[in-house]
Amino acid sequence: MKKYEIEINNEVYRVTVKELPADTDMTTPAPAPAQATEQATPAAKPTPVTQPAQATSASGTEVKAPMSGTIYKVVVSPGQAVSKGDVLIILEAMKMENEIVAPRDGVVGEIHVSPNESVQSDQLLLTI
Repeated sequence: MKKYEIEINNEVYRVTVKELPADTDMTTPAPAPAQATEQATPAAKPTPVTQPAQATSASGTEVKAPMSGTIYKVVVSPGQAVSKGDVLIILEAMKMENEIVAPRDGVVGEIHVSPNESVQSDQLLLTI
């Protein structure tokens, strides 16, 4: 099983994905229940997890990659003022575009990555 953190509408959720055997038939849907119950149990709501604290040093707050992937687009430039929640970088991972957002208000310092660059989880992307 692999564990991931997924951000949806600025809420981070922790999910676990189970790998199926190679011979698993993915084209056949699961059988429908024989009889529906009158009171369906509501689906469990994903539990948001707090975003890991970003490292703060004399040079500012370090924004790091939450997962391995490829830099799709750098949205900001050095010296640009940003607000908490502004999109800084778009990281492509598992054929999905993930927005890396500003953890706080500030000014973009040094950018350590460029488009099409592969990055590892926890790699420094930029400083604010």
